[in-house]
Amino acid sequence: MIELTRLNGSPMVLNSDLIKTAEASPDTMLTLINGEKLIVREECAEVVERVLAYRARLLTMVARRMNTLDGVQTIVSLASLDVSGQPAPPAAPPKHGPEPGR
Repeated sequence: MIELTRLNGSPMVLNSDLIKTAEASPDTMLTLINGEKLIVREECAEVVERVLAYRARLLTMVARRMNTLDGVQTIVSLASLDVSGQPAPPAAPPKHGPEPGR
């Protein structure tokens, strides 16, 4: 959860996993995965920083609970498995523009 400020000045706490997009137009408009739109006072870069800081705190808490390097390696190993417990296929490289020859 991240703390943000509505355009009218009232504070709010938002589940950052619900953010689909953030646009500056000129105010920051967040579009949530359910289609709801929120306008906040923070700039897009600040929203991103707060999301990253929140996720870093979560990872730090998990690492502390695991309390060993082996525990962190276990987390990394689990992250590379798909939901069936099998190794996840490698991610496809991002496409940039049209394919060659087109």
